[in-house]
Formats: sequence, C-alpha cells, structure tokens
Amino acid sequence: MKKINVVCLIVVFFICIKTVNAQSLNSMEKTNKVIIENAFKKWADGTGNFFDLLHDDVKWTITGTSAISKVYYNKKQFIDEAIVPLNKRFKVKIVPEIKKLYVDGSTVIAIWDGKAIASDGLPYDNTYSWYMTMKDGKIIEAVAFFDTITLDAIWYRVK
Repeated sequence: MKKINVVCLIVVFFICIKTVNAQSLNSMEKTNKVIIENAFKKWADGTGNFFDLLHDDVKWTITGTSAISKVYYNKKQFIDEAIVPLNKRFKVKIVPEIKKLYVDGSTVIAIWDGKAIASDGLPYDNTYSWYMTMKDGKIIEAVAFFDTITLDAIWYRVK
C-alpha cells in the first residue's frame, strides 16, 4: 500500500512540474509576442526603433542572393552594413504592416509588408518573413526572408 502511495505522489509531482513548465512557456510566448507586436506598432507610427530590440551579439541572417544577403554577427554590423545603407535610399522610410505573428517557444515569426518611397520617387513594396529567437526580451537570432529582387532594385538603382 505504501509503494502505491509513493508512486502516486511521484506521478502527481511530475504532473505538477509539467503543468508549471507549460504555464511558464505559455507566459513566455505571450510576453515575446507582445514585445514584437509593440515594437512593430511603434515602428509603424514613428515612435520607436524596432532594431532597439536586438541584442548586441545578435546573429541576423538575410537569406537569398541580394546585395545585403549574408550572416551578420552583431547588432552594430547589421545596422551599419544593412539597415543604415538601405534607409539612406528612402525618401519615406519603410512602414511595416503586420500580416501575422506566430509564436513557438522562444521563437516569434512575423510576416509583414513594408512600404516605402525611394529617394528617386519610386515605390518600394516588399513582404517579409522574420524568424526571431528571443531571450530576456531581446532578439538574439533572426533569419529574414523577403523578395531580394525588389531589394536589389532599389539598392543598385539609388546610391
């Protein structure tokens, strides 16, 4: 009889641990989603800089074969080599519009459209899919997918 009680207690203990872990994961997912959602909103309305969310040692990968496609190994490199040169090509900077946010554990996936006006007056419209890994409220790793032909068009057209 005592063996059964001990086994029951062990089972109950592990069920409780699993429940607490699931609740913690769910809370972390909600928090990360809200952080990303708020950063996009502030970017869209001009009151914040999305890239403030990047950890100093972020690893940001831009896929494809565009002029800026490569792996960036920290925030400064990414901002200096990709974001600043791209923004210099715009008369009206990119305004994001989130289409969908997905969360799985510490990863937040954002599918969004970006619209801007290039310095030469032509529109820039692109759709992005960013896979961002979060830790302590910061993006520590990201993989970005988008139409690299559209990006290259402005990159090589506007100096």
